[in-house]
Amino acid sequence: MTPISRSWLEDRAEEFKASLAFSARLPLTPATSQTAKAVANAAWAFPVTGLVVGLIGALVYVLAHRLGLPAWPAAALSVAATLLVTGALHEDGLADTADGFGGGDARQSKLDIMRDSRTGAYGVCALVLSLLLRIGALASFADTSAAVWALIASHCAARAGMVILMWLLPPARSDGLSHDAGSPPGESVAAAAAIALVVLLFCLHPLQGVIAVLALIATVALMAWLAMRQIDGQTGDVLGATEQVGEIMVLLVAVA
Repeated sequence: MTPISRSWLEDRAEEFKASLAFSARLPLTPATSQTAKAVANAAWAFPVTGLVVGLIGALVYVLAHRLGLPAWPAAALSVAATLLVTGALHEDGLADTADGFGGGDARQSKLDIMRDSRTGAYGVCALVLSLLLRIGALASFADTSAAVWALIASHCAARAGMVILMWLLPPARSDGLSHDAGSPPGESVAAAAAIALVVLLFCLHPLQGVIAVLALIATVALMAWLAMRQIDGQTGDVLGATEQVGEIMVLLVAVA
């Protein structure tokens, strides 16, 4: 292997580690200010991180079924495994976004609420709905293998939606993780979208894959519109909320 090839592979490996540090809680390099700055270049790896999370959830789902558990407990354990792997990072973003967008009466008050560690009624309702929809969708699959493929596809594709939103919208704050990460370069966005597209079309039936792509485009467009209307940009919480909505949309399309 030439030095140039080795350097390219090392750069991609470091970006993958940065992606894992940003959106998962695995025993790898912890998030630092340097890692945060590298997140923009690592955006292409967000869907790959989603594959890792989805595979872990799928493994738990299959094991639960092999042990004879009914569909709902198996689905609940699978979702719980993904929560553990990610540290409920995206769920926290969903709750904070729901509280801020629903409870604030002005841009700054919305941002202040989103930064508050306490969870309000809007956030609790959003979390309950997210968990019910994901667990219910997984439990509704007649075929275990179809549920496994849909789980993997949803985690991968939803994280590509995060990348696109990072690219489309400016940071709403002058500080914070989203501001420090910055906007991903166009090639990283294109790579993330391509990875998600391939995974969706591979894991789902062709028509379902196309519908899921359209649903994700609509999800990102809606979240972008809401974020600009509410806080004039995106934050890490908004990115987490986008991941959650995207994940739900793919699962609902796959189970329909």
